[in-house]
Amino acid sequence: MRANVNLLWILSGFFVVVTAAYVIWGLVDPLQNRVEWAGTFALGLSAILFMFVAFYLGRVHSAQGGELPEDRLDANIDDGDPEVGFYSPWSWWPILLAASAALLFMGLAVGVWISIIALGIGVICLVGWVYEYYRGNFAR
Repeated sequence: MRANVNLLWILSGFFVVVTAAYVIWGLVDPLQNRVEWAGTFALGLSAILFMFVAFYLGRVHSAQGGELPEDRLDANIDDGDPEVGFYSPWSWWPILLAASAALLFMGLAVGVWISIIALGIGVICLVGWVYEYYRGNFAR
């Protein structure tokens, strides 16, 4: 994380320099001879965004009390691999839930009554997906 923080501070400094150069270039240009505010604000706010993220990550890094696997030279690839979760490869519920979401958005375009039906189907599919390990062959 230390490398990320340093990279973000370097990027924020880069955007500060680019913002200053953009303003000066606009003032020096004989055809324009004024500050172009849209680009100036975009570049300046990009610099502020990188400063915020770098400051936050720096505080998190100092408060966590340990090094991340990416910061250690003796770390393996598996050390930084988090547990993502368990997903059932045989489950049909995600497909049905996606179909109900498609029906919901189609109902917003065609008719609101279709969205109401799709919302009911979506709730049933979501409950079925959440509770699929509480019944049947794979109950725990």
